[in-house]
Amino acid sequence: MAKKIKKRREIRRKLLHKYRLVILNESTFEEKISFKLSRLNVFVTGSLCIIGLIGLTTLLIAFTPLREYIPGYSSTKLKRQATELTYKTDSLVRTLNYTNRYLNNIRMVLRGDIENNETNRDSLFEQFKLDPSTINLTPIREDSMLRAEVALEDKYNLFERNVDKSDLVLFPPVNGTISQHYDTEKRHFAVDVVAPKDTPVKAVANGMVIFSEWTADTGYVIILEHDEGLLSVYKHNGSLSKVQGDIVRAGEVIASVGNTGELTTGPHLHFEIWDNGTPVNPLNFIDFN
Repeated sequence: MAKKIKKRREIRRKLLHKYRLVILNESTFEEKISFKLSRLNVFVTGSLCIIGLIGLTTLLIAFTPLREYIPGYSSTKLKRQATELTYKTDSLVRTLNYTNRYLNNIRMVLRGDIENNETNRDSLFEQFKLDPSTINLTPIREDSMLRAEVALEDKYNLFERNVDKSDLVLFPPVNGTISQHYDTEKRHFAVDVVAPKDTPVKAVANGMVIFSEWTADTGYVIILEHDEGLLSVYKHNGSLSKVQGDIVRAGEVIASVGNTGELTTGPHLHFEIWDNGTPVNPLNFIDFN
């Protein structure tokens, strides 16, 4: 026990024993600065300095841009740029998908391809057949109120909400004799109008040129996009007067009658109308005589 006490006193004496740190002038041995030190205060002072340096380093890394220069830490600017690029990439992917679908529709118009799905109409309506004797057709109070409200709205409605395309009249692109009519069985979704070569071909309605190029099969082709999802297609032209992106008015000259392309037998206009991706008979809208 006495040895342990003696050992503790010896350690304490060594820790508290005073030393003097003197800084002298090497030439004159003049004393410049002196410090009274002990092992204990040197240890405490060194520990406090180390803790302070660690805290200061942590603050610099956490709250200053200096952390960007330390390997493993990402830059705030790079994070912001990465986020913006992610949003732009997502938008570009959606735009690319829309563009690809749009181009597929244009290719379908140019090739005249359309799915011919035959459906039994009777089978479609079979599930909706009801026995009138089992249904109570007496109008309820809420139904009467709704009908009166809708009738009042329609009475003072200044805008036509439903557009009947059967009443739509288009400007004839060219006047002439029809050599081949619209025939879905032969997959001829157009009318061929014979006219003298270089006869002006005119736009059937206001719209924008979405395609104006040369194709091997149908020669010079121009396609216009109109309101209500209508597309008008003009093939086998001798020349084109408009380019993609041009805005045209009804009756404006956009091309001339020609005999271009491999699938032609003489000067004529191959004219098509597409309604929301479905071909329709141009004679339902236009009188070519």
